Amino acid sequence: MRATIIHAPGDIRVENVPEPSVTAPTDAVVRTVATCVCGSDLWAYRGIEPVDEPRPMGHEYVGVVEETGDDVTSVRPGQLVIGSFATSDNTCPNCRAGYQSACVNREFMSTCQAERIRVPQAEGTLVAVPDGAADELLPSLLTLSDVMGTGWYAALAAEVRPGATAVVVGDGAVGLCGVIAARELGAERVVAMSRHETRQKLAEEFGATDIVAERGEEGVARVRDLTDGVGADSVLECVGTAESMSQALRSTRPGGNVGFVGLPHGVRIDGQELFLSHVGLRGGPAPVRAYLPDLIQRVLDGRIDPGRVFDLTLPLEEVAEGYRAMDERRAIKALLRP
Repeated sequence: MRATIIHAPGDIRVENVPEPSVTAPTDAVVRTVATCVCGSDLWAYRGIEPVDEPRPMGHEYVGVVEETGDDVTSVRPGQLVIGSFATSDNTCPNCRAGYQSACVNREFMSTCQAERIRVPQAEGTLVAVPDGAADELLPSLLTLSDVMGTGWYAALAAEVRPGATAVVVGDGAVGLCGVIAARELGAERVVAMSRHETRQKLAEEFGATDIVAERGEEGVARVRDLTDGVGADSVLECVGTAESMSQALRSTRPGGNVGFVGLPHGVRIDGQELFLSHVGLRGGPAPVRAYLPDLIQRVLDGRIDPGRVFDLTLPLEEVAEGYRAMDERRAIKALLRP
C-alpha cells in the first residue's frame, strides 16, 4: 500500500510499504477514507524535532473497518469509524476517570497518512459513525480524531462556562476549533488572537467576538483592555511555544484557568509567578476518545462544522505539497484522500 514517510526535515515522500494486519486480538485494520496533516507534524518537518531515520507520519483518521481481532466487538467490518490519535482500552483507571489519552495501554498513532492502518486497542479506541452520514460531513468527522477533540479539551481544561470571557491563543486548526468549543460551552465573549486575515475571518464565523492581532506584552495589554483591566476567565493555549504560554498565563485573570494543548517546545514556567497569579493550569494530550460520541452527534446534527479548517484537499500522493502549504501558511490544514 501507499504511505507517507519522512526521511529528513523537509523531505516527505509517499512510498510502497507492507499492508497492516491484525497482530493481536485487540487490533483492527481500517481502510483510510480521509486523513490529514497536523500542525504538530510540522515540528519534525521543520527540523525542530529530530528525524534520525525514515519513519511513517500521521495520527488523524476516519475510515472503514476491514478486519478485527477476536476481542473486538464494539465495531465490525464495513462500519465507518473514528479513533483518537492516542489508543485506549477504555477500561483502565485512567480511562474510567476520563483521561483515555493517559491509558496504561496507550500507544500514539503514527502511521495514518496511508491507505490502511492498524489500530491497537480498537475496542476502546474506535467509535462507529451512525449509518447514513453524508460524505460532505467527512472533513468535520475527521477533525474529531484530533483537532476538534483537542480544542474541546482545551476549553474544558480552561473551565469555560456560560457567560465567560475566553481567549484563544493560536489561530491554527486547534485554535480555531477551540473557538467553536468555547462558544458551544457557553462563552459569551471569545477573543481570538490572530494576525492572519483569512484565519481571523474563519474565527469570527466560528463565533469569535473579538480579534487581537498583537502578540507578547502588547497582546496581553490588549486583552486586559478588552476585559476592564482584569483578564479573561478562561484562556486556551493552542500553540506550544514559550511566547504563547507566557501570553496565555498573563492574559488570565486571578482565579481564571489556562487549558494548554499546544505540544510544548522550549516552554519554561516560573513557579513563583504562577503561584502569585492564582491562575489554574491544566493540559496535556487531549482525551479525544472521551468526547467522540458527543462530538460526532454535534456534527451530524449540524451544530458544529469544524471541517471548514480544511482549506486544502489533496490526493495522498501529493502529501508533500500539503506539508509545504501548511509550513508556508498558505493553508490552515490539508486534508488527504488516499
